[in-house]
Amino acid sequence: MTSPTVSATDDMGWRRALPAVLRPYFEKGPLGALLLGMASGYPITMIAATLSSRLADSGIDKKTVTAFGLALLMYNLKVLWAPAIDRWRLPLLARALGHRRAWMLVTGLAVVASVAALALADPAADLGAVVVAAVAVGFAGASFDIVLDAYRIENLKPEQLGAGSGMTQYGWRIGNALAASTALVVAERNGWTIAYLTTLLFVAPALIAALWLGEPAHPPAPRGKRGGVIDAVVAPLADFLARAGAWITLAFILVHKIGDTVANLSFRLLFKDLGFSKDEIAGYDVGVGFVALLAGIFVGGLLYRALGMNRSVLLSLVLMAVSNLSFAGLALAGHSNAGMALAIGFENFSSGIGGVAIGAYFAALCDARFTATQFALVSAAASIVGRLFSAGGTGALIEAMGFVDFYLLTTLLALPGVLLFLYMMRRGLVDDALRLGRPPPG
Repeated sequence: MTSPTVSATDDMGWRRALPAVLRPYFEKGPLGALLLGMASGYPITMIAATLSSRLADSGIDKKTVTAFGLALLMYNLKVLWAPAIDRWRLPLLARALGHRRAWMLVTGLAVVASVAALALADPAADLGAVVVAAVAVGFAGASFDIVLDAYRIENLKPEQLGAGSGMTQYGWRIGNALAASTALVVAERNGWTIAYLTTLLFVAPALIAALWLGEPAHPPAPRGKRGGVIDAVVAPLADFLARAGAWITLAFILVHKIGDTVANLSFRLLFKDLGFSKDEIAGYDVGVGFVALLAGIFVGGLLYRALGMNRSVLLSLVLMAVSNLSFAGLALAGHSNAGMALAIGFENFSSGIGGVAIGAYFAALCDARFTATQFALVSAAASIVGRLFSAGGTGALIEAMGFVDFYLLTTLLALPGVLLFLYMMRRGLVDDALRLGRPPPG
């Protein structure tokens, strides 16, 4: 049996054979983040673009399709039950597996059960059953995310936040792309029920990571005088809001992704209106987009190291705002494979850069005593305004304005986030908010 010392030495030697720029991505923590990200990207795929395609195939009108974005609100409401997952130890399972891994198993099984229910629901026969199943997938997927985010952050060292954020983005998009393309290709040949059931295996990467990484160590949350439930909710929020610039930081988190979120939920509707087939969508939206994303994440890691957190976040916000213009161009061009490749490529490249920088910033905001609750607050707040906007009026806006003007509007919606972060940088509020969280090295 190989000794731990020899194993560690062999691992170090293997990493030294890689180019220096790649070595941080192949440490144990970031590699685990890759697997966790793959599982995290799966459930939301089943109720976002994939469900939009399924409902459109069943003849459901655009207003109803975009209203299903309400199921995604479970990801924004997860802060309401994150404190329970952060503090409550599951009987028996926590003793056997550890606190985080026990919750990972339970929430992972909930994802499998809810996606299976969505697979068996028929939009043409009973739209209400599809609604219930979609909301169940949203709740289970959001709960799964609470655990995966906390587990990932607690397994990363401060100096690994940039690489860990990048690998999380790689994993999320791999899981998202594979689940989306698998569903589309299988649905084209065997129908949507078989397609959804086929994707259930995408929960497995998280369980593999849990077996490999073990239970992370994290400091206990403080116990106050008001009781477990109140302390579980109040203490993490009080810690966050007591920081200098906390309210402006929260305002930025709320508005920075409005344009991106609103635009993303409409892409499949645009592709269908332009006459793209499922195979074309799988090839360009998933294939070209995936390659562009890989490039964006890699470049994002380099920019993060070269520019630092503040400037890399600002640059990524500008790029994500501009990327919406490419879909206005595609809408003008019509059914153009080259136009689709360019639009999807630029959007994913920009998202890759933003995922690294903004993801590292959000992780750094979290106090290790309240990881699950604070990251749930930050990640939920990051897209709630955009999702409310999308669910309430995206379909109506598209029908009233047309796709070209709609994507111009989403570009304008992204500007407040850019301006607010620039203000925060100049006032030193970004660094002030990080100081009591988990500041990055340097």
